[in-house]
Amino acid sequence: MTPKMSDHLRQRVIAGFVGRTDEKAILLNTLEQGGPLIVFVHGIAGVGKTSLLEIFSAQARAGGATVVGLDCRSTEPTERGFIYELGAAIGSESGATVEVAERLGQLGERVVLALDNYHLFRLADTWLRQGFIPGLPDNVRVILCGREPPVSAWLTQPEWQGLFRSIPLGPLGQKEAIELLSNTGVSEPDAQRINRLARGHPLALRLAAFAVTERPASHLEDVTMQSVVEELTRLYLSDVPDPLTRKALDAVSVVRRATRSLLQAMLPDVAPQDILERLRLLPFVESEIDGLMLHDAVHEAIAASLRASDPSTYQNYRRAAWRQLRSEVRSAGPSELWRYTADILYIVENPWVREAFFPSGRQEFAIEPARPEDGVAIQAIINRHEPPEAANLLKTWWTRLPGSFQTVRGRDGDVAGFSCKFDPTSIDKAFLQDDPIARGVWEHLQHEAIPKNQRALFIRRWLSLEHGEMPSSVQAACFLDCKRTYLELRPNYRRTYATACDMDAYTPVLMKLGFRPLPRVDVRLDGVMYHTAVLDLGPASVDGWLDGLIGSELGVEEGGILDVDARELVLDDQRIGLTPLEFGVMHYLYQHEGKAVTRISLLEDVWGYAYEGGSNVVDTVVRSLRKKLGERAPLIATVRGVGYRFRQG
Repeated sequence: MTPKMSDHLRQRVIAGFVGRTDEKAILLNTLEQGGPLIVFVHGIAGVGKTSLLEIFSAQARAGGATVVGLDCRSTEPTERGFIYELGAAIGSESGATVEVAERLGQLGERVVLALDNYHLFRLADTWLRQGFIPGLPDNVRVILCGREPPVSAWLTQPEWQGLFRSIPLGPLGQKEAIELLSNTGVSEPDAQRINRLARGHPLALRLAAFAVTERPASHLEDVTMQSVVEELTRLYLSDVPDPLTRKALDAVSVVRRATRSLLQAMLPDVAPQDILERLRLLPFVESEIDGLMLHDAVHEAIAASLRASDPSTYQNYRRAAWRQLRSEVRSAGPSELWRYTADILYIVENPWVREAFFPSGRQEFAIEPARPEDGVAIQAIINRHEPPEAANLLKTWWTRLPGSFQTVRGRDGDVAGFSCKFDPTSIDKAFLQDDPIARGVWEHLQHEAIPKNQRALFIRRWLSLEHGEMPSSVQAACFLDCKRTYLELRPNYRRTYATACDMDAYTPVLMKLGFRPLPRVDVRLDGVMYHTAVLDLGPASVDGWLDGLIGSELGVEEGGILDVDARELVLDDQRIGLTPLEFGVMHYLYQHEGKAVTRISLLEDVWGYAYEGGSNVVDTVVRSLRKKLGERAPLIATVRGVGYRFRQG
């Protein structure tokens, strides 16, 4: 058989790989009978996880296995998003989890599912571990690669014993590091000097190799290990030969991915395709299906440098990218929506928002649906932290609605805490009436109704065994699970309610996220006051909420005339307050800028009830808005026979 080009490329990948003999052996053992079913590779950015996965994939395919790879950077961390991406990768027309899993097993005698950048998928880790992987055919193996170690449940739960392997990926040894540098043309004396600095870190080795080649007199030993990648990135960038590529790298550093349209928006005076081709030649740029991506460590280093040295340009790039993403997301299909959400999340600098969706640091706890046998532990936590009347109410929820409880498990598998959350619009009204806190939320939903097709989430209680409701790792795990729910329910997710006794401990964070207190819902139980706050994401759901947050970050004068957080119009130097209905209509038009919006849509999404014809309530509110807009009244144009259109420019 005549060799194919792919065969030559695969051999080049295999021949150019250095070290990792033991790690490769463990991965290749998954192809053997009796080998591990799941292997979890973890290590810091730039340590070579993706390279190891690529070499394993090449060798596995050479041995006759089928390897299906997904990059979690482009996969929504929900069951829906994962099944869509996996189905597309394996040619499955079904959106059903069971059918996609079966199709995966039919691809060959041995099939490997490889997930790279798995640390970005932690919102869905429990579902993958408990729901998807156990249902895979027995000829499928799973490789997970990410920055953080696996949650303890992978290691402690009995069903995974002997079937799961964790591989901590460290730096290369001295011999392998010298070999890698020699392969790039670095002399042995220089290789020895470089490795004293880089200490076997593959990305640092490659960057340092370039610095030494271009700057033989570079004093690399002066760089501290803590800032090695940042400093080597700086040295690399200082020698990028053409200013256009250097400028493009600055622009790309503020966005998650580089696309033709985003480059055109940020750099309007250059040809975007030319820029893309220049970027593709750089050693730390990866070509993905939805754009080019800088290596994470380099990405962060360039962004930090630009933010410090030229904050004005940094902000201008962010604004241009935001405007372009806002424009594109309006026409994005369901399958593309996550990519735009991830793009917006990358631009948002609000640390509470970034941590809420993509937490940094090690994930200590696993959060899972509560099991019947967890009742004893849950009730013990309730008794420890709740006064009698409040404790009885929570125990009643456990009895009536155990599916609303999630447990937080520590390394030993014991229950370290729990949360109780549910959609109050889908619960038996009698249950809500029996609980004064839930009744208050229900009454608020009646007073400030949301459309029937939109959903709400009530975080009734979260408690840690050790810290009660106070901020802790357990509480953070509970809140992280709520963000998974946000994504699962969008674009129909509208409102979040949360209750706590010491709301002051959370107020700084909640205010940054857009929550507002509901004093009328406050309830005193056994002398203890329970406070409730609400976050209304608006008719555009999660994406509209994020859009408003970044608009505030970038300055409302740049984002438009509506200050979403303050619920005010901003006209020149004046702020004009809006009634709830005026804000609702203005916000809806604002989120659908440039599109004709029907009166029926406004009634259903702002008022929350179906249009019955003949009502002029929408026209009345629009007239009021136009009056407040004054000279800018023409921004809200009447579309005859349809409704209205808002356009800023």
